[in-house]
This record gives sequence, C-alpha cells and structure tokens, in this order.
Amino acid sequence: MGVDAAVLKKQAAAYAVDLVQSGMIVGLGHGSTAIHVVGLLAEKLKSGQLKDVIGVPSSYQVEEEAMRYGLPLRTLDENPMIDLTIDGADEVDPQLNLIKGGGGALLREKIIAQASRREIIVVDEAKLTPVLGRKRCVPVEVIPFGWKSQVMFLESLGAKVTMKRNADRSPFNTDCGNWLFECNFGPIERPHILAEKIKNRAGVVEHGLFLGLASEVVVAGVDGIRHLKRGEGGISPSDFGKEF
Repeated sequence: MGVDAAVLKKQAAAYAVDLVQSGMIVGLGHGSTAIHVVGLLAEKLKSGQLKDVIGVPSSYQVEEEAMRYGLPLRTLDENPMIDLTIDGADEVDPQLNLIKGGGGALLREKIIAQASRREIIVVDEAKLTPVLGRKRCVPVEVIPFGWKSQVMFLESLGAKVTMKRNADRSPFNTDCGNWLFECNFGPIERPHILAEKIKNRAGVVEHGLFLGLASEVVVAGVDGIRHLKRGEGGISPSDFGKEF
C-alpha cells in the first residue's frame, strides 16, 4: 500500500524546517506545504529549539495561519532579504525548475523567492517529472482588463486555457486582485523561451514557471527523504521519469 501524499509532504516539510536556524528570517510560501511549515516552526519556537525566527508570508492565507499560531511576522519591506524560504510546487524537473502558483499567490511567491538566499521546495515524489507540463497546467495571472485578448495570445502559444473560477462561477481573484488562467501547454521542452514569451505580453502580470529559483528540493517518498541541491550533482534524470 502506498503512502499518502499528504503524509509524505509533511515529512518533507519537517526535514526542511530542521534546516532553519535561530535568528533567521524565513519566507513562508503558500498552500498546504506552508501551513505545515508554520505549525512546525511554531512548535520549535514554543519548545525553545529555535529562537528569534521571523516569518515573511507570501499569501493572506498563510499570514492568517501564522498569526493563529502566534508566529512572529514581518513584511518583505521590513526585511527585504530573506535567509531561507520554504514553499511547495506542483511539478519539479531534473534542473529543479518548477511549475507552481495555482493557488493564486504566484506573484508574491516569486517575489519572495527572488528575495531569498535559499529557496527550499518541499514535495512528495509524485511531483517529479522529466519535463515540465506533463502533469500540471501553468498558472498565468492577468489583469482583468482585456482578459480575452490574453486568452487568445496564450492559445496562440499552444495552450488550452481555462479561467480559474470560484464555486459560484465568478472569476477567482489572486492575492493581488487579478485573474488566474490555467494553461495546458503539454510537455514544455524549452520552458525559458516560453516563460519569456508569456512575460513579455502586456496585461500578463506573472506566470507559474519558476525557473532557476529553487536552490534545493526536499523530496519525500516511500524510500525516505532525498535532499536535492542545485549545482551539486546527485540528481538522476531517471528518477524524474518514474510514474508514481
């Protein structure tokens, strides 16, 4: 019987939190991974294992959760350089490039990532892929004005585009008040070229291709935890071709 993905993700989050040291400014990503991180950090601070750790949240959801736990917080303006950020991802390729941001905080997540000395991504092994786009769509955040023209543009790049909507079918708002489109490009052989084309379009605010930002990826699987580091080797492309 396989191990539940949520259990694996929590194991990976615990491993990543063990990399946090006292006195650090820690970036908090978005979604279930960040929720695990908040709880684990709060426990370590309460027990005295960590001291003087400050969190910088990338989303309203995680900010509220951190406040509920009593985790000390500051804004990115107050601390424009982050020691270490822990976040999740929807897909990870052998170069540690990512697809992420489907929860609507991708712009803030990318700003936090770029302001971080270390960006540690926490995933279960099902998120590994030999080529980005095989399993997940690329979220693209656009301003509401002229949104149909952005859909046509994204379709011209080969995407099947779906607007993310709320339960009442109204457009889903990102944390920055924009709209989110899920773009199925299929396998993306040259993600840097696609990313540049998308970002150069007026009206597109940000996309969910996080390229060259992850310094490390912590992967939890049935055989344990793997800690992959950019530029240090030890990453087998064959591991990313498995079907989990």
